[in-house]
Amino acid sequence: MRNPVERSSSQTHQINRRVFLGTLMANAALPDASVPARRYLLLDRRIVERAEGVELKVGRVEKDRRNLLFGEDKPWEVRFDNLYANVLRDPATGLYRCWYSPFIVDEATRTTPRSERAAARYRPRKREMGVCYAESRDGLSWRKPELGLVEFEGSKNNNLVLRGPHGAGVFLDAHEKESSRRYKMLYVDKIMAGAFSPDGLRWSSGLDFSTIAAVGDTHNNSIWVPSIGRYVGITRLWDRTAKQRIVGRTESTDFSSWTKAVEVMRADPRHPEDQTYSMPIFEYEGSYIGLVTIFNTTTDTSRCELAWSADTVHWERIDPGTPLIPLGPEGSYDSGCIYAAATPVVHDKEVWLYYGGSNGPHTGWRDGFFCLARLPRGRFAGFEPTRRAGSGTVVTKPVKVTSAQLRVNADASGGELRVGVLGSDSFSVERSNRIKADTLDGACIWRSGDLRPLVGKEVQLLFDLHSARVFSFQFA
Repeated sequence: MRNPVERSSSQTHQINRRVFLGTLMANAALPDASVPARRYLLLDRRIVERAEGVELKVGRVEKDRRNLLFGEDKPWEVRFDNLYANVLRDPATGLYRCWYSPFIVDEATRTTPRSERAAARYRPRKREMGVCYAESRDGLSWRKPELGLVEFEGSKNNNLVLRGPHGAGVFLDAHEKESSRRYKMLYVDKIMAGAFSPDGLRWSSGLDFSTIAAVGDTHNNSIWVPSIGRYVGITRLWDRTAKQRIVGRTESTDFSSWTKAVEVMRADPRHPEDQTYSMPIFEYEGSYIGLVTIFNTTTDTSRCELAWSADTVHWERIDPGTPLIPLGPEGSYDSGCIYAAATPVVHDKEVWLYYGGSNGPHTGWRDGFFCLARLPRGRFAGFEPTRRAGSGTVVTKPVKVTSAQLRVNADASGGELRVGVLGSDSFSVERSNRIKADTLDGACIWRSGDLRPLVGKEVQLLFDLHSARVFSFQFA
């Protein structure tokens, strides 16, 4: 298979979020603010006009105490490797569903006893990947049903839905009108390919997507993007000369005919050892979030970092070098590698970030597991004062006041946050209440009352931070 690599016409611009001020788009339009209770994420640089004495930092997850949720406990789960999990909560049944891709054949692992692995280097040979299925009623206790669909070593008593696809990305397409194509899969099997399913279990024959012209040896994933009326696929390209893994983007109007993938992200030139390995993407509160796997070729480990885009075309890493899902301590179940699942499950107060974790290096012997990390709602990234400043301000671009009440998502448990309206004496920072709590939905109150006099008008908000973090706001 030919795998040409096409670089974008201009070098992908990687913005260091700590110098956020100088790189804001001057003319970028705000998302529609006319919808009541819309949350504005402050990681979205279309929202922020200026920020002083602060830096944008990734949120802090908490790994679930019940980890590990499941591991390599079936004969056909020889090696989870990167897992490449895809999780959704079925909107009709509430059932949590997971498709994951272990190596179901891995000769090196099968023939090398654990007692001999410390003295023998792992060298992959005779490998085959498959797509397995698991489900859960609560997202915590998972079962691997015997589906009776795919033969493995003479039996169909397993949870396999396909053999062969590598790095399969699965999603439920709410846009699709044809029932037989509700579930979609993007993967590589000698060439880039895809498949359809009415139920996520019984899949069509593979479709030729070779026009994508990508290596695709990663977690391929895709979503429907309403604003452009197209499917967007994320895959891998390679710069063979620089020996760099690259995030590639392709698009399609019908999930059948795809454009040639082009580069949208690669390693920061200052840190070429931190390569962009994979990037599941999803829409969240009017923005697009990327969960970037950064593979460090020096330490042979991988971690999950954060990226943001307004349009799925131009991507920026947020707080580069700081993981959203950090590696565990040495010797722990996820001390070697972390690969975020596609996609997070959003709850009222939390976002559940499933991931594949392993206890060894990327190219070495390791055990793999399906794990969960929890993030408070809306807290993928937020502004906080720099250590030197201790306090700072964030000023928004003009936003329309759609309700009398302004509410903020902030952690001011170790300090305080006040909010003001620029150019207004009645709603100045000095007249604002002091928020001194960790709150997902804290009310902003002024001595003059609520924002009723400003409803329907455009205003600029000023967030005054003292040892506090602010993530988002909404009119509600």
